[in-house]
Amino acid sequence: MNATPQVLAVLDDLLASAAPDERGALWHLAERGRELDANVVRLAPGAAVGEHQEDTLDVLLLVLAGGGRLRTGDGGILDLSPTTVTWLPRTSRRALEAGPEGLTYLTVHRRRPGLAITSAPVRAPTAQEGGEAPCTLDLVCPECGRLSADRAPRFCSACGERFPER
Repeated sequence: MNATPQVLAVLDDLLASAAPDERGALWHLAERGRELDANVVRLAPGAAVGEHQEDTLDVLLLVLAGGGRLRTGDGGILDLSPTTVTWLPRTSRRALEAGPEGLTYLTVHRRRPGLAITSAPVRAPTAQEGGEAPCTLDLVCPECGRLSADRAPRFCSACGERFPER
């Protein structure tokens, strides 16, 4: 059976209907059977998404409103303004900084496979070990389940969801 194309959102309407102080993921692609993920994310003026690296997915970022800067892992700065389309290749390091008007953007990438519970690899302890590893549950996005590389995340780099306050 063939799937039927459908309009999922009208971005002008979506942005106009969002409360001015609403932040984080304003919309995300949620249809069953999809092979893509997409999110509309709004950052407050001066807010940032800390430096991180996506090891498995290329991401396309389209600025919808506001502006800001994208810092690259090699120290470069890319200016972001409405209608700017930026390719974030997998393995690239990057950080986003919203400008004085904030930054609203759309990201699109291949869908991540679902999380699976597997057995931990068995290994012999080494003499250097100093006890149990620290718990990282506070670094797991409550929306998409991705583990943040940022030690104090404010927003998920994958879906844009705000992390709970600490």
